[in-house]
Formats: sequence, structure tokens, C-alpha cells
Amino acid sequence: MATFAYVARDASGKKITGYEEGVSSEEVISRLQGKNLIVINISASSGLEAREGAFKLEPTAIRFRFRHTAIKGDDLVVFCRQLATLLGAAVTILRSLDIISQQVASRRLHHVIRDLMKHMEAGLSFHEALAKHPKIFSELWVNLVETGEASGNLANVLSRLAGYLERDAAFRRRIISALLYPIILMCAAFGALLFMTIKIVPTFADLFKGFNIDLPVLTQMLLAVSNAIRRYILIILGLSVAAFLLLKAYIRTHEGRLMYERFKFNLPLFGEFYRALTVERFSASMSTLIESGVPILYSLEITEHSLNSMVMARLIRQIKEEVRVGKPLSQSLEKSKFFEPMVAQMVAVGEEVGDLPQMFKRINTFYQEYTETFLVRFTAMFEPLMLVMMGVVIGLMVVGMFLPIFHIATIGGG
Repeated sequence: MATFAYVARDASGKKITGYEEGVSSEEVISRLQGKNLIVINISASSGLEAREGAFKLEPTAIRFRFRHTAIKGDDLVVFCRQLATLLGAAVTILRSLDIISQQVASRRLHHVIRDLMKHMEAGLSFHEALAKHPKIFSELWVNLVETGEASGNLANVLSRLAGYLERDAAFRRRIISALLYPIILMCAAFGALLFMTIKIVPTFADLFKGFNIDLPVLTQMLLAVSNAIRRYILIILGLSVAAFLLLKAYIRTHEGRLMYERFKFNLPLFGEFYRALTVERFSASMSTLIESGVPILYSLEITEHSLNSMVMARLIRQIKEEVRVGKPLSQSLEKSKFFEPMVAQMVAVGEEVGDLPQMFKRINTFYQEYTETFLVRFTAMFEPLMLVMMGVVIGLMVVGMFLPIFHIATIGGG
């Protein structure tokens, strides 16, 4: 066990120095990161690493192990927050990227950050370097950073972007968590029914063969379904996979994707949920962009591409044209019929008082709460409904299997 002296910065950018015991510098760095500290440098005051010399965070001396290879959403959130913190503490951007590159959990993100540094050292600006990696850094990233560079306020812009990414990631986690239980319940129910159909029903079928009796219609139907599934299970699975792949390929086409989105928005009950999710993302993007100083028209253009929705892209293009000729944004939103009147009214108030970002934040909060409440209610309703449906189906199967047995017992008793 060695003692390490470290220099780090907290989330507010405050410089912190101290000592920490650990087996290696990697362990100490990991522990400090767990305390939301960004390590600037670290050196061993005793043990083997003291003899090797102080461990500086240099590009050639990456001594920790990457926890994963791919770039996860949380990796980008942490990267953005750390970069905002370091820039806010007056650390140069190249030095900030150097420090972060040696502490990221993703191997690929480490290489991406090193590539950003190479492009910047070659003369590109930060937003131009980000644009070289469009699959990782969206237009929202690139345009916000460009705005921050132009205004000389990159640290604050990145801080807002980090806040947006953090809220979006937390919201997605809550949505996934709420949907996980119904999905597991459906899979368990389907598995139980499939097991009974393939394994239990044939056992009764063999039993009935020994008796020369007319089977009830329900029993005949169950046996027919069981035989069909067992005989054609591979064909059924193959056709199901083929249908899924064909549908997926069609949805990737322009017409297919548009039809799929329209289908989602027009679903009974869930249509409003998907609409609310879309408005939530729209309002989150608009509030972040406008608050960072991006003009409304440019904010609409960036949001159009960041939502990944063809229906919304068409809608936003229409709204842009109306705003471009001088029509208030609130009137354009109301005319679209996609947004509820409440949204247009709140935007109108924001335009009137000159505080659109705050109004979009309130719209975002409202729709986050709406979607979460919807999922809570859906889960509460879905569980008993699913249990009742399972009970009915399994009950019919049990009745269908035992009716002939009762008939046999009656004949035997007579």
C-alpha cells in the first residue's frame, strides 16, 4: 500500500490537493473519480511508484485499464461535464482534453479525444474537430460548441450541454426502467404458454389415445394447436425472423420510416405517449440551444436533425418557413396541430416576456412528468390485466385437458 499525492478539481472547478492511499495510481484515480473529482496529476510518495518517479497524466503514460470499448451515452455525459469543469477553471482546451483522455472509461472515446487533439493542433477549431466524428458528436454538439467559441463562453455552453445530456440520460433510464417489468412479464407469460403447449398438452394427448372417446371441441383445438406448433416450430420461427428482418429493412426506407412514425403517433393510447416523448425532446433541445445564444431559426434547424423523426422534420421545416417570414413561433406551433394549445400558449408568453428558454424548460418538465405518470399508470394497469389474461388462457387449457378425463371417469364409474 502506497501513499499518493494528488491534484484534482471538483465539479465547480475548485482546485483540491490531498493524499490518498492505494495499491496503485490507477486505483486512486478510480476512487477519486468516484468522488466526482477530475485528477490533474498524481505522484507516489512511497513504494515502487516513488522509485519510478511521479506519475503525470501524459499521453504516453496511460496506466489504467479501460472498463469497456464502445462509447456509451454516459461516457459522453461525463466527457462534456469534465470538459466544462476544466475550461471553467481556466485550463486550456488542449490540456483539458489531454487530462480527460487518460481518465475516460471507454477505449474508443480515448482514441477519439486524441484524434480531436491532433486536428486542433493542425489548426482546426474545436467544433470543426468534433464535426469529424458525426456518429459520436451530433449537430447539437457541433453547433453549440461553435456558438460557445464565437461568444468566448465555451465553458458555460458546455455546462448547459452537459446538463441537457444528463437530464436526457436520466429520463431515458426512467423510461427503460418503467418498461422493463411489463416486457419481462410478457416474455414470462409467453414462455409459460409455449411450454404448456409443447410439453404438457402432448402428454395428455398420449393418454387420450388409449381411450376410444369423442374429445370435446376445446380439447381438439388445443391438440391441433399443439401439433401444429411442434411440427412447424422451425418454419414458424424462420418466417417470424424473416418477417421481422423485412419489416426492419422496409422501415429503413423513406416511405417505410414515414409510415412507421405515422402509425406510432396514431396508435390508440400510446399515440399520445409517443407524441409527448417527441415534444419533450423538442422542448429540451430548443431550451438548451436558445439559452446558449443560438438564434431561433438556427435552433429549429439543429433540432430538426437531432430529433431523428421524419414527421417532426417535415413539421419543423414548415414552422421555420413561417418564422422566417416574420410569424411568431407560438402561432406556427399552434397552426401545426401537432402541439397542444398549452405549448403554443406558453411559448407565446415566453416571446412576450423575452424568456423563451425558461418556457421551453417548463414545457420539457411538464412532458417529462406526463410520460413518467403515463408509464406508472400503464404498469399498474398492465400487471393485473396480464395476470387475468394468463389465468383465462391457462384456465382454458386446463379445462380442455381435464374434460376428457372427467368423461373417462364418468364412463368408468358407470
